[in-house]
Amino acid sequence: MALTKQIMGTSLMDKSQFVSSSSKLFLSQNQFLVRPSLVPSQRRREHLRKANRGTVAAISEDLVKIVPVFSAEKPVKFKVRAVVTVRNKIKEDLKETISKHVDALTDKIGRNVALELISTEIDPRTKAPKKSSEGVLKDWSKKSNLKAERVNYTAEFVVDSNFGIPGAVTVTNKHQKEFFLETITLEGFACGPLHFPVNSWMQSKKDHPEKRIVFCNKPYLPNQTPEGLKELRQKELKNLRGDGSGVRKLSDRIYDYALYNDLGNPDKGTDLARPTVGGQKFPYPRRCRTGRLPTDTDMSAESRVEKPLPMYVPRDEQFEESKMDTFSFGRLKGVLHNLIPSLKSSFKGDKDFRVFGDIDSLYSEGILLKLGLQDELLKKLPLPNMVSKFQDYNQGILKYDTPKILSKDKLAWLRDDEFARQAVAGVNPSSIERLKVFPPVSKLDPEIYGPLESALKEEHITPNIHGMTVQQALDENKLYIVDYHDVYLPFLDRINALDGRKAYATRTLYFLTPTGALKPIAIELSLPNSGPSSRSKRVLTPATDATSNWMWQLAKAHVCANDAGVHQLVHHWLRTHATLEPFILAAHRQLSAMHPIYKLLDPHMRYTLEINALARQILINADGVIESCFTPGRYAMEISSSAYKNWRFDRESLPADLVQRGMAVPDPTQPHGVRLVLEDYPYGSDGLLIWGAIENWVRTYVHHYYPDSSLIRNDRELQNWYSESINVGHADLRHENWWPSLSSADDLVSILSTLIWLASAQHAALNFGQYPYGGYVPNRPPLMRRLVPEENDPEYASFISDPQKYFLSSLPSVLQAIKYMAVVDILSTHSPDEEYLGERQQPSTWSGDAEIVEAFYKFTAEIMEIEKEIERRNSDPNLKHRCGAGVLPYELLAPSSEPGITCRGVPNSVSI
Repeated sequence: MALTKQIMGTSLMDKSQFVSSSSKLFLSQNQFLVRPSLVPSQRRREHLRKANRGTVAAISEDLVKIVPVFSAEKPVKFKVRAVVTVRNKIKEDLKETISKHVDALTDKIGRNVALELISTEIDPRTKAPKKSSEGVLKDWSKKSNLKAERVNYTAEFVVDSNFGIPGAVTVTNKHQKEFFLETITLEGFACGPLHFPVNSWMQSKKDHPEKRIVFCNKPYLPNQTPEGLKELRQKELKNLRGDGSGVRKLSDRIYDYALYNDLGNPDKGTDLARPTVGGQKFPYPRRCRTGRLPTDTDMSAESRVEKPLPMYVPRDEQFEESKMDTFSFGRLKGVLHNLIPSLKSSFKGDKDFRVFGDIDSLYSEGILLKLGLQDELLKKLPLPNMVSKFQDYNQGILKYDTPKILSKDKLAWLRDDEFARQAVAGVNPSSIERLKVFPPVSKLDPEIYGPLESALKEEHITPNIHGMTVQQALDENKLYIVDYHDVYLPFLDRINALDGRKAYATRTLYFLTPTGALKPIAIELSLPNSGPSSRSKRVLTPATDATSNWMWQLAKAHVCANDAGVHQLVHHWLRTHATLEPFILAAHRQLSAMHPIYKLLDPHMRYTLEINALARQILINADGVIESCFTPGRYAMEISSSAYKNWRFDRESLPADLVQRGMAVPDPTQPHGVRLVLEDYPYGSDGLLIWGAIENWVRTYVHHYYPDSSLIRNDRELQNWYSESINVGHADLRHENWWPSLSSADDLVSILSTLIWLASAQHAALNFGQYPYGGYVPNRPPLMRRLVPEENDPEYASFISDPQKYFLSSLPSVLQAIKYMAVVDILSTHSPDEEYLGERQQPSTWSGDAEIVEAFYKFTAEIMEIEKEIERRNSDPNLKHRCGAGVLPYELLAPSSEPGITCRGVPNSVSI
């Protein structure tokens, strides 16, 4: 607590910590009319500097030492100063450079940046907030050519001694060009330095005439707002909400809702038309409104914005420069629109991998481009990391990084134990369930889909469950299932009619062996029932000979293709990206930046709207990456919408999700209220550690601001945020009775912990293993092109004669694989400006509440301890799913990471 007070500026209550001096009023050399008092000791000043772990604007020594204290007899005017930290762009285009030079010149003649301080108090004469004189940023033109990332400017203001404490600053940018304002620190007030964390783009007055409002870091519930800030609080929220009309400009800061009606492009042809997602037919969460005009051929569809043109998100949601450099969709576009067509012309049509060595050569040798094409291609193509290493430039060789799945054991992917391990410690550990009933039961309508009884019988599994009966195995929690039957079956006729797509609806059973590791024991492959004599279901079991071995490998590949689609469209995109967007939009629209809950959520909302907009542009759109690389093809978003019908926010916390899937049981004696039934479940066990840390931090935070639940019920901003998130953002499910209520501190802790868990750890677990596991396509094919042959099939003879060729021709083609690998490489990459769980911008000054900053540092320490525990678990030989010969450690929930593809790291937000 004491440490935090020093970091944030010392209160007048702490006079005992200072050495006082003469009380005589005098004019200091810098013309501040003050009485010197409250001078921090040298030791404490050094402690302050050491404790400051973030970028805080420089504070001048003389202003810290001299603090104005005035008598109440007659107010006197005195000067105070703002230190304003501006973050420069490192790279500028020609237009930006010209604008910068023009601004440097015109700044001298009054077209400058002006600030005004707003007091927390009302002027009794005007009945309006007290305001300072206007202060202008000094030396803008002199510092305009500095190459530093951050530049500090100063501005001086004259205020009365009865001005009170500033609670807001207005900013007017009279330049032509926007600039990024990071922080404002006010010096010269009796309370010590005042911090204003801004982290926002200041638009030119010519584009946005209204003054920008920036609030101090002190949080206020709505009914605690000082009189001088009440009107500004409401005005700022009104500005952010907009009026729901008009086409958005890229410089706007307006947050609003719309349907997913911009995924198709009917103007380019009927094959690119897609249904609107969101509404009664295809329910879905809402996305950020852009206001673009409708297409010419379909008035209900919004017109497209194609790359390289940017899609609107509010200005402060756009990627910052280092993020854009690392994750440039322009570079991804280069792969998709320059590299792929070039390779198509090189190959004279698509090709299959002929032997496994062809796939290995993607990492060891590369792809030979058409002779003479590489020079032209390299000039126009800013390539991602995985294709930027050239062994032989003259031969035009393009090389991918070796995926982590091959790093310890190149043949691990073929083994059954590795196939099972990835169900609990791979890139999708969220589908596996404990089997509760045998045989498994479908929830689909038999009137529509025909007989739905499973083909799985006891005789399929008893040979592989170590002498137990099926009922014994169920009772002892030994049987587990990954069940995609109901997800895919309604779509299979349409999917299998697509060119180059062949899929089943799969069920995979696993048995927990006495060693504590899972093994697959049966795979059910289902097709739609096409008639009374149809053989629509078949079951394959582990191999007993060469032929059944290849059959088993093909069945496992189909399971992986099913898994890749559900992972991407349901667990990853829907449950982290899409369902969070309404909560983020509502937070900006209904929670003031002064609201403590906004301050809590702020780092967990970073970049999400931007990455979701980019996804609509090139990932989930018609003929985008998901449609072209994954099993569902053009029906991808319909499958995602179908899954949304069964989505429940009250089951999205980790403990609730584990219990729902039967992977844990309620146990009040455990720290998180649940006990895992599968002890060696790396995602579950590591996840519970992080869930517990998040929940503890949120509980401390909530109880600090809401000691009484009536404060929650009467907090209009909080209630409006939650209500709008449900009734507008999740309008298609707003009448469901499972939505948690928000009337107590426990309710709020649960809701906020769930949101932070989803944005941070859950997304990290599902995202950053995509290239490490999927970059080797045979391990995790995103689609399959041939069914598993049966003896009476025409293809069976070719399968028997060359099973390897048949297997490779079932996998994605060379071009499909290259495209998929390029995409998941980029999606698995951490940028240099990533903020990880336990980190914040301006860590010591993001909040003006000393107890809360102290509590956050404790949360950070707990996250660091969790990382050590994860390292310990990864070296425990008893945990077969994360330790052993050739076994990859489970690090997807290890909180920290370096930039790049690391297969670890938990960012604060859904930022990729």
